[in-house]
Amino acid sequence: LAPPPASIHRSGHTIQARSAGSHPKPLHPVGVEVMAARGIDISGNTTKHLRRYARSHFDRVITLCDKVREVCPELPGDPTTAHWTLPDPAAEAADDRQTHAAFERTADDLEARVDQLIAHVFASQGGPTHAG
Repeated sequence: LAPPPASIHRSGHTIQARSAGSHPKPLHPVGVEVMAARGIDISGNTTKHLRRYARSHFDRVITLCDKVREVCPELPGDPTTAHWTLPDPAAEAADDRQTHAAFERTADDLEARVDQLIAHVFASQGGPTHAG
């Protein structure tokens, strides 16, 4: 539903994010490793089904894959929505080296998009103009 919890830190603790999926699976160990190398410990996180947030209010909802966009429930408060098409890094690769590279590309892409989102949110609210 939203960018990863790193956005809280990247936004100076002004933006809170939640994450959920339509078919949550355990965290991929390479994803945990790639995020740890970036200073973000997600090893204790658990995956959640998007039903968990069906009654929650959000300012923005961002879907990251076509499946979730199709099944994402309407959420209270008519949040602004966006869709960031991202390939599943776990499904992209055939060996460990390729898997690691796929997770790195996805992390780079998400980092850039989250930084842009944070800058946009701050600009629209008259707050700081850069993130990261």
